[in-house]
Amino acid sequence: MELLSLLLVLSSGLTHALWNLFTKRSIHKSVFLWCIHSVTLVFLMPYFIVEMSGLRLELPVYGLMLLSMTIQGCYITLLSKAYTHGDMSQVYPFMRGLGAMLTSLCSLVLFHEQLSTAGYMGLSLIIFSLFALSGLRLRGQSSVNPKALLYVCLVGLCISGYTLTDKAILDAGVSPVSLIQLSNISYFVALVVPVALSRQLKREWSVNWRTILLGSILAPGSYLLFLFAMRLTPLAHIAPVREISTVFGTVLGIIVLREQQGWRRIVMSALITIGIITIALWG
Repeated sequence: MELLSLLLVLSSGLTHALWNLFTKRSIHKSVFLWCIHSVTLVFLMPYFIVEMSGLRLELPVYGLMLLSMTIQGCYITLLSKAYTHGDMSQVYPFMRGLGAMLTSLCSLVLFHEQLSTAGYMGLSLIIFSLFALSGLRLRGQSSVNPKALLYVCLVGLCISGYTLTDKAILDAGVSPVSLIQLSNISYFVALVVPVALSRQLKREWSVNWRTILLGSILAPGSYLLFLFAMRLTPLAHIAPVREISTVFGTVLGIIVLREQQGWRRIVMSALITIGIITIALWG
């Protein structure tokens, strides 16, 4: 049972990194992201309508749902820009690590949670690795695209924001599948104008229709695999393992896309993963 859970979580991390790889390789990032989530949107809509029509939620919960959709709309827009200006082996682990770090810091303030000594060590490891991965230099010329770094930092803020908001929504009784559908709706609305203005929809479909269809399965599937693992094993045992996706994303960017600074970025992404696992298990 534990081996099956481990395989499911590792598969979840790999599939998450894969659809991000497809996004980086696409012609027009906004169009590609809009396409894969629109396919999922249509597929999940019947389930979403049935569930939401049967729920009796309090008004503040609808406010949280609207807030989550707004943040995720910003997230998907900024994600497309981050991949336009930055390497996947730099963008992917940075935004995942920054999102995890900010979520931990916000939990300390908002929920009055405490970190142990090991937790602060893990947090410090993430901060050090993010700085090293960013390409910033205290002296001399920095090897970083300022636009990419700005967009990645904003994506990390969005990840932290919707993670904290979604936790409250799940606690109110909304299922994970409907939460995924809320994300799909927000992505559809946020990107529909950029997609229309780009006039690249027909070209994107004609060139990348295979990866669009595969991405529409992998994007929600990565989270559903994690949910199946949760049914078999306690959450605290498997949640940190999913962050191995930072290493998967970095390795894919270096091997498939042939991006530079390979070993350095792999080491930094591994340190970010260790920091996240340290906080999750002993923090």
